[in-house]
Amino acid sequence: MANLALPASRPANPRFSSGPCAKRPGWSLEALADAPLGRSHRAKIGKAKLLQAIEDTREVLQVPADYRIGIVPASDTGAVEMALWSLLGARPVDMLAWESFGSGWVTDVVKQLKLPDARVLEAPYGEIVDFADVNFENDVVFTWNGTTSGVRVPNGDAIPADRAGLTICDATSAAFAQDLPFDKLDVVTFSWQKVLGGEGAHGMLILSPRAVERLLTYKPAWPLPKIFRLTSGGKLSEGIFKGETINTPSMLCVEDYLDALAWAKSVGGLAGLRARADANLAIVERFVAENSWIDFLAVNADIRSNTSVCLSFTAPEISALPKDAQDAFAKGVAGLLEKEGVALDIGAYRDAPPGLRIWTGATVEAADLEALMPWLAYAYATQKALLAAAA
Repeated sequence: MANLALPASRPANPRFSSGPCAKRPGWSLEALADAPLGRSHRAKIGKAKLLQAIEDTREVLQVPADYRIGIVPASDTGAVEMALWSLLGARPVDMLAWESFGSGWVTDVVKQLKLPDARVLEAPYGEIVDFADVNFENDVVFTWNGTTSGVRVPNGDAIPADRAGLTICDATSAAFAQDLPFDKLDVVTFSWQKVLGGEGAHGMLILSPRAVERLLTYKPAWPLPKIFRLTSGGKLSEGIFKGETINTPSMLCVEDYLDALAWAKSVGGLAGLRARADANLAIVERFVAENSWIDFLAVNADIRSNTSVCLSFTAPEISALPKDAQDAFAKGVAGLLEKEGVALDIGAYRDAPPGLRIWTGATVEAADLEALMPWLAYAYATQKALLAAAA
């Protein structure tokens, strides 16, 4: 096998993982020096930090003033589960799924909550369901950005303003990179470790007035564990939405989130963050347009994610291979890039079709993506040569 020439430059930061994601440019541990470590989160300083995290979230995400924002346990998963177990059951529900995490919420509702009037609408990887088929008289549960399939909902135009049901949106890879139409969304969840590159274990739960009304007028038929309870004595637990968390948060993680939010403001807030992600996606789009052997899993650009970019190897000699051989080929490409230290953790998600998944969110520098693109071609050509030699 002939030796292929290595690309001339390397990314300064090889971290392109889809979660936890790259820290903001210039980050260091010194940025967390003001964290009140060894102090109670219920002390004055702890409460102030948690409330600031909520207020800064509202400012950067442009959350309406009458929506409540809470910091809850167990990352985005905890926030979604809290919403599902607390709110569903009052009406029939449409469950929308087009990737692994949406499918997980389907499993929870159909097999765990066992709601008899749950309707499941599914689309294959790289596509989303037709929202014209969704019944908004029902509650509706969906992911805004398909983290494992590289798709996103393009806008909220199909969601009626006068809907009868609640819209429950897992927005964990969309928040801070895509416009979320809060007037069309009743529950929005996300985690810190995605677009802003924060630390794990904490979730964010945003509730519309309609969602709060549901909490106050509907009691689920099943018992709720403590970490899911949003009401007490028939009243909303308002403290949750002022920084009085249900369980003990990490003040080090809170400090890191505050640092990320401050950086977000410094680059122009939501508009600046989205522009950075859009520009990053454009770099990959140009590369794909120039190379016929690779394509987006989301072929339709209108629904293509600007954060979790999923790619497939489309050359006939690769796409014709059995799935396990395609998977081995893709893992070989990702493994070579990791061995060279130019791209870490970019293999496709375990449930997704074989390929690559490159994070292009706002904390990723465009120059690093520009440097990565020739390495994709190098790794692909190397693996292809090894495949030919083994034939």
